Amino acid sequence: MCGIAAIVSNQNVNQDLYDALTVLQHRGQDAAGIATCEGARLHLRKENGLTRDVFSNKEMLKLKGSMGIAHVRYPTAGCTSAEEAQPFYVNSPFGLTLAHNGNLTNTEELKIQVFVDDQRHINTESDSEVLLNVFAHELQQAGKLTLTVDDVFKAVSVVHKRCRGAYAVVVMIAGFGILGFRDPHGIRPIVFGERKTEDGTTDYMIASESVALDVLDFKLIRDIAPGEAVFVEAAGKLHTKQCAEKTNHCPCIFEYVYFARPDSIIDNISVYKARMRMGKKLARKIEKEWPSNDIDVVIPIPDTSRTSALVIAHELGVKFREGFMKNRYIGRTFIMPGQKMRKKSVKQKLNAISLEFRGKNVLLVDDSVVRGTTSEQIIQMARDAGAKKVYFASAAPPVRYPNVYGIDMPAAHELIAHGRTELEVCKAIGADKLIYQDLDDLIDAVGKGNPNIKQFDTSCFSHSYVTGDIDDDYLARIEALRNDGAQEQRNAPIAAAQK
Repeated sequence: MCGIAAIVSNQNVNQDLYDALTVLQHRGQDAAGIATCEGARLHLRKENGLTRDVFSNKEMLKLKGSMGIAHVRYPTAGCTSAEEAQPFYVNSPFGLTLAHNGNLTNTEELKIQVFVDDQRHINTESDSEVLLNVFAHELQQAGKLTLTVDDVFKAVSVVHKRCRGAYAVVVMIAGFGILGFRDPHGIRPIVFGERKTEDGTTDYMIASESVALDVLDFKLIRDIAPGEAVFVEAAGKLHTKQCAEKTNHCPCIFEYVYFARPDSIIDNISVYKARMRMGKKLARKIEKEWPSNDIDVVIPIPDTSRTSALVIAHELGVKFREGFMKNRYIGRTFIMPGQKMRKKSVKQKLNAISLEFRGKNVLLVDDSVVRGTTSEQIIQMARDAGAKKVYFASAAPPVRYPNVYGIDMPAAHELIAHGRTELEVCKAIGADKLIYQDLDDLIDAVGKGNPNIKQFDTSCFSHSYVTGDIDDDYLARIEALRNDGAQEQRNAPIAAAQK
């Protein structure tokens, strides 16, 4: 998962982009980058680390220009190289920088096409660099020294034909403007908005979540539609166009469960209200299947589950308490590369307040259970703090299948619910009882916010992949990317093409 932002203004945009990244930091803590354009000159700074660490005052002063794009990243294939931090840059044609949230599902095929047919060089393992080169090639087909907006939209149309998977993208064309576009399924979120200035001009912003617009006083216009492109000229003129022949809006439901901030609105659905409805649905399930429950207190696992947990406590008529204090300087555990680091970080991240656990039957509520590492350790922490019994509720259904659209859960064997019953998962994490949200209830809880959305991507729960191009062979290849020999395997297609 990544966060993207782009701004066109008549003032320097470096500080606004920095502020946007700090608001989107929850979407990735592995690397950060900003590219700006001053006239026809591009300035770029990117590096591993949090936004506050990557951009010193000295570096910020170099990022001059009235338009720019920005990115925060965590790696979906286990790579932590600074070379794969975004935005990516190519000088031909026109000077392009790109930032991407999502994951292409035909990357290996595209790598060969880009090398053999487009005769362009890929220097990293990132699918985002592949996407940039595909777009650059199609833009070059215009064969002009001076671009038009129609040329840009035409290039996006061909990108939709060549690329499969999930992509929310911002591109900066040096001296010309900022482009934002979304895959034909609209899997990953992307919105745009405007801000009126004192001199009567209008600034435009594109970002992963509406909250990034809010903090910079931009007014949300709307989400970019699946397959649509939005282009803002450097002079501030806005253009939009549907660039895909066929669309099928299927936003990722996990955005509402876990990733997005509760104060964001995605595809006209309030994330906060969706999580409230998740809590109400789960409370109804507990009342139906466990009417004689002996729960004394409901305690959320900070922070994402707090909204659902509060509603569960209210609906069940039991106490709600904050039982864990969070160290906010530790990153999200299941995003971290490597199981050893993930295990080590849990106790650094949370500390139990013993008086809220001692002698009580506690219902812990989390947004989901992915690998189970965090859940197991938190349950043990509750017992160590004196809990008599520890029950566990997940606001999401069992995560049993890989996600291939940009979330770091590609290996089925890493998912605790894969191949296990709910009772077996309960035993594995050490709970006295485990309650999962039903998938139909989750879909209803989120979908109620926007009845126009008829389908969500629920692949990690349902094994149904909305792009229609995912089979067991593909999933096996994705899982292999995490092995020690992954580098050699990823380079094999290009090596074969060179022979």
